[in-house]
Amino acid sequence: MKENVFDILIYLFENYIDDDSNRVSDPDVINNELVEAGFPQAVINKAFYWLESLAEQRTVKTSLSACRIYCEEEMARLDVECRGFLLYLEQCEILNATSRELIIDRLMALEEDDITLDDLKWVVLLVLFSQPDEEVAFARMEDLVYGTIPQQLH
Repeated sequence: MKENVFDILIYLFENYIDDDSNRVSDPDVINNELVEAGFPQAVINKAFYWLESLAEQRTVKTSLSACRIYCEEEMARLDVECRGFLLYLEQCEILNATSRELIIDRLMALEEDDITLDDLKWVVLLVLFSQPDEEVAFARMEDLVYGTIPQQLH
């Protein structure tokens, strides 16, 4: 099976982020657990680098409102459905222009050719979780990812 950075990020999210247990969060322990789970060390290193880069890019919520024009590389990797979903999240005020840009940056850093809507949702969760004062947006996005509320209300 071909594991990628995204697989590790989901594994870490589901097993470590927002974990109420007293589980050890030492990077060396986590690294060893990932190796034992079958993830290649090179991919683990990329995932840790991705998370470190995210931590370095913490943003503050702004009232900036801007129309987003996607470059050719972004359009090649983020299909119409993904771009539309980002717009939807902004219109629902789950994202602002600043968080949207951080999410696009982190998606492009994944180095995946095809980013699916599910991939996008997980990256949005990871980014919102990492940002201060985004608990409400994170909770709303978590509901969308885990399917506890319908996306279309009639």
